[in-house]
Amino acid sequence: MNYYSTNGKVSPVTLQEAVVKGLAADKGLFMPERIKALPPAFYDNIQHLSFQEIAYTVADAFFGEDVPADTLKQIVYDTLSFDCPVVPVTDSIYSLELFHGPTLAFKDVGARFMARLLGYFIRQEGQQLVNVLVATSGDTGSAVANGFLGVEGIHVYVLYPKGKVSPIQECQFTTLGRNITALEVDGVFDDCQSLVKSAFMDEELNRHMKLTSANSINVARFLPQAFYYFYAYAQMKKAGKADELVVCVPSGNFGNITAGLFGKVMGLPVKRFIAANNANDIFYQYLQTGRYNPQPSVQTIANAMDVGDPSNFARIYDLYKGSHPSIAAEISGATYTDAQIAETVKQCYADYGYLCDPHGACGFRALQEGLRAGECGVFLETAHPAKFKSTVEGIIGEPVAVPRKLADFMAGSKQSVLMEKDFAAFKAYLMQQ
Repeated sequence: MNYYSTNGKVSPVTLQEAVVKGLAADKGLFMPERIKALPPAFYDNIQHLSFQEIAYTVADAFFGEDVPADTLKQIVYDTLSFDCPVVPVTDSIYSLELFHGPTLAFKDVGARFMARLLGYFIRQEGQQLVNVLVATSGDTGSAVANGFLGVEGIHVYVLYPKGKVSPIQECQFTTLGRNITALEVDGVFDDCQSLVKSAFMDEELNRHMKLTSANSINVARFLPQAFYYFYAYAQMKKAGKADELVVCVPSGNFGNITAGLFGKVMGLPVKRFIAANNANDIFYQYLQTGRYNPQPSVQTIANAMDVGDPSNFARIYDLYKGSHPSIAAEISGATYTDAQIAETVKQCYADYGYLCDPHGACGFRALQEGLRAGECGVFLETAHPAKFKSTVEGIIGEPVAVPRKLADFMAGSKQSVLMEKDFAAFKAYLMQQ
């Protein structure tokens, strides 16, 4: 299957080219030329299938034309070596726990899949070293760094905003060494993302080194996130709760909810989606006004959603052919202040004994306020609350236990390179590598 650019100014490319390039030459994001609907029989029997069986069926619809079946199956099964269970919080609200992977965040799925798929393409072509650039506001950096750690032929540069990710998140990608380099940028997430995009557009730099991205701008990073939406539906169907299903996604760069929307196009029986924002409410404002107006990001306690110009809005806009009414009919929005997020973390824990991280709290509250009669909701609990230990402990007034996986990261020594936010300094650094 070929992939076209959302900007429409360059010719379509193969899956391999889309994955290796990351970003189209006209600065657009790659989109598959078609999205295949899955047969009704798949949905009729989905509750009887394993997570891996479901994911392989979805992966085959996207990648099966370009990757041998046995290879694709191995990639999927290796990626999903952990569960993503749906857990009841109230009678009508469930949590899809996406923090059971190696770095305890939802991005483990996309990062692990992309690492394996990119590794396959590199082996097929015998390519020279591929350099992965990834900007992170928190969990992306740790998931990508750990997903690619030790993968032959790949070096990863993680760009993160100095002082604006949680200490535990920072430990997860600054203590690894080997083929992982952490770049501590004196700016905000949007500055990091801008540096990555500018690097792809610089001809001299691209002649010097082969570059790709592992942010959700890369099709191999965001598409696999569709897997757990199908699996969530399967679990809800098994529980008899899937008839009027609403899915709420805490949203920052909007790759995660875009993957869910792709699933709906493939026939996934989700009634509607809710995008939950923190104070960075650019998409929420778009839903209200029909105007997309990026703003500088502001820092919040839900830091992974601190994005002022979400890249994947371009994919949503393309998916619905630029129709604001179509987008607003499929997705509703919610936006919460830090005080509201903290209040929700505390209330959910006190009333139901369920501890949300700050991002999941946005999703839980949006369902509390937005579910209609007869509907059942699933929100994405995108990271383990211990990744925001000091914030969450300050809210609930109790210690939060740190899982062994996180404790192991915290025992390492930080290794990072300080970087100015101007592109000239970034380019000069990479030209020396």
